[in-house]
Amino acid sequence: MNYFSTRGAGPVSLHDALRQGIADDGGLYLPEYWPNFSLDDFVPGASIQTVAETLLRPFFAGSPLAPELGAILDETFRFPIPEQALPGANASMLELFHGPTAAFKDVGAGFLAACLSRLEGDADSPLCILVATSGDTGGAVAAAFDQKPGMRVVVLFPAGRVSERQEKQLCCWGDNVLSLKVRGSFDDCQALVKAALADDDLQQRYRFSSANSINIGRLLPQATYYAAASLSHFRARGTCPGFVIPTGNLGNALACVLVRKMGLPVGPIMLATNANRSIPDYFASLEWQPRPSIATLASAMDVGDPSNMERLRHVLGDAEVLREELAVVSVSDVDIRKEIKRSYSEFGLSVCPHTATALHAWRTMDARTRESAHWILVATAHAAKFETIVEPITGSTIPLPAELADILSRPSSSILIEPTRDAFANALGRNF
Repeated sequence: MNYFSTRGAGPVSLHDALRQGIADDGGLYLPEYWPNFSLDDFVPGASIQTVAETLLRPFFAGSPLAPELGAILDETFRFPIPEQALPGANASMLELFHGPTAAFKDVGAGFLAACLSRLEGDADSPLCILVATSGDTGGAVAAAFDQKPGMRVVVLFPAGRVSERQEKQLCCWGDNVLSLKVRGSFDDCQALVKAALADDDLQQRYRFSSANSINIGRLLPQATYYAAASLSHFRARGTCPGFVIPTGNLGNALACVLVRKMGLPVGPIMLATNANRSIPDYFASLEWQPRPSIATLASAMDVGDPSNMERLRHVLGDAEVLREELAVVSVSDVDIRKEIKRSYSEFGLSVCPHTATALHAWRTMDARTRESAHWILVATAHAAKFETIVEPITGSTIPLPAELADILSRPSSSILIEPTRDAFANALGRNF
């Protein structure tokens, strides 16, 4: 399987697509074709690892990683991904937050680390993973690559725009992880990463790659839990489930779209955004107008220029087509607070602000849409990461997962920088 840029460059191998992160022409890698699957390709009742191996095998064809795929997936799925029914509702929650940093990003980050550590891992010429984060990605990537020989990580996050516990898990790792607190927004952090990947001088010195959802190695494993959930549901009920997915940079939602494109039994897909309205406004106006992000309670979704829109448009088409394939709802901070309170009162659930956007989108569907499918609501992070928001609303204390408690007990450090190339380069020069 070869990979091509959304802007035409290629072909490159899976190895190069994973290592480079972003294509030389600034585009994002996609496979040369999308496999088409049937139900008969998947063993009934199979584990998520087995489903993932079937789904991903074509993407590894011809790669030196192909014989290692089973072991890579065993490393990736070291924690459960349960689906919990919502009492009295034709809906359930897919809990993606049981990994080491209590967020769905643990799946993609663990998979990418398992792949790159096998392909690279040269202590004399380390690969430097760049990751811009609005809250959860950076912690997951840092945890996945922490102390791996021949690997470095640079985490860039917006100062004052992540929760205290999120910041802690961005800044508590070993010497191979550098945490940079950027005076600016997530979009500034993402722009620094993209510029660094295209900077020949810095690239030669540090051998950059990216672990944001711009890297195809993040998208592929995220597709697997949508495949497993849809197959399980279809075999049990004979219908295709719908999904409601909180989205910021569009990577997790795109993974679900790709599963449906490959023939698996995925029904309607609804995107839930926060008050950053680039996506819903595009669907309404048919004009793509990215803009600076604004800070919200659902901070990990504070993205004004989602990178994966380029991939989504390449795969499906522009807004006229997209709005036939997808629905999108923008959820305000006021409604996030209301949903956190209502979910606790009605279901006994403490939900993070991001998961609350999915719940609100589901509740506000018209009756016909809600009844058209069993809806699987995607829970992206553990509420304990946002205790300063959730606990005052619900009036209850959220127990800490053991993994998160361990992270919060560690010492942490970060470096504050301006959102400029020089400040970024100077921080790397002083620490690597």
